[in-house]
Amino acid sequence: MDKREFLQGAGACSLAAILGESAWARWSGLEPAALAQASDFWTELRGRYRLRTDFVNLENGYYSMMAQPVLEALVERIREVNFEGAHYMRTRAADERMAARTALARVARCPIEELAITRNTTESLDMVISGHDWKAGDEAVMAEQDYGTMLEMFEQVSRRHGVRCKRVSVPLDPRSDDELVELYAAAITPRTRLLLVSHVINITGQVLPIRKLCDMAHARGVAVLVDGAHAFAQLDFALPDLDCDYYGASLHKWLGCPLGAGLLHVRRERIPGLWPLLAPPPKAADDIARLAHSGTYPAHIDLALRDAIAFHESIGIERKSARLRHLQRYWTEQVRGRPRIRINTPSDPARCCAIANVGIDGLAPAELARRLLDEHRIYTVAIDVANVQGVRVTPHLYTTEGELDQLVAALLALSS
Repeated sequence: MDKREFLQGAGACSLAAILGESAWARWSGLEPAALAQASDFWTELRGRYRLRTDFVNLENGYYSMMAQPVLEALVERIREVNFEGAHYMRTRAADERMAARTALARVARCPIEELAITRNTTESLDMVISGHDWKAGDEAVMAEQDYGTMLEMFEQVSRRHGVRCKRVSVPLDPRSDDELVELYAAAITPRTRLLLVSHVINITGQVLPIRKLCDMAHARGVAVLVDGAHAFAQLDFALPDLDCDYYGASLHKWLGCPLGAGLLHVRRERIPGLWPLLAPPPKAADDIARLAHSGTYPAHIDLALRDAIAFHESIGIERKSARLRHLQRYWTEQVRGRPRIRINTPSDPARCCAIANVGIDGLAPAELARRLLDEHRIYTVAIDVANVQGVRVTPHLYTTEGELDQLVAALLALSS
């Protein structure tokens, strides 16, 4: 495709433009579920990524690399901003950041007035956790399986303000949504002010019933903060449908953006109640921009964000989510229930998508990760926390079934 066509921004990109009209014509009539298993299509798309050939990368949950068209656009954006220098920052940056926010709000399907661009999930969630107007004796509820730095931020708030932090432990394969809702509900008291829940638990890939948890918490007068780092642009949902109060996500994961892009969604009536991380210029109390002040920032990231969104939208969230779920089921179904092999991810397809966690009895997670890489040239990440011992396996759109066959063969060999 012509680079300038792609650089026109969100909406300028299509699968026909990426793959070519004739190639896309072969698959354009397939529904997402059928296309998810059309290996030739995804092999064509794989060609739009520059990939290592010395190992199979199954650790895309930390950072899902940009497609080559997005990377090339980013390089052009850096040159563009550098060429104009201060003139760009003073005359164009604000308008183009607004254009990026507008495109991002379209993906999130939420009002732009409730969405800010941040640098990552950690910044977004920390802004809410530290920005709450805490009083000594207040309580917050979270899970042992939540992201470690979020738990550390709550511990800091506990030391600083006298907040009591209560942790639940999420079962690996829950029987029902009600089991999960009741688990969190049992930890809430009249002193609870904030509930943190992961939309997708980062260490296992389990998808939590966010709307039901929000309904339960709101009925008890408790605000809900959702860690959406691994859900946004992987699962098909609209932010308002979750009915949460706060939502944070990283865009360098499943949206395929450059490193350094995240989002914060705050229900409008909640905005005035938060203290910003960095003191902003004068803004209206309900203007979310006062929460997103960061000083001078890498403006080229905002510009490339629009290109990443264009690439994401050209594929479509239904197709993307269906493919990622197919890849996870493809390998887990081959090893689930095998001797010594433990799948630490729910068996119900509705409770997971791309991410899964696997362990081998008698093999420490770090040793399993090492042997997968050293002996089988498969890169994963070891997880050994809470009730989860294994390696996290995170395929991406460019991952092939053949690469997952390599993983299956390696797990069977290591467990024999």
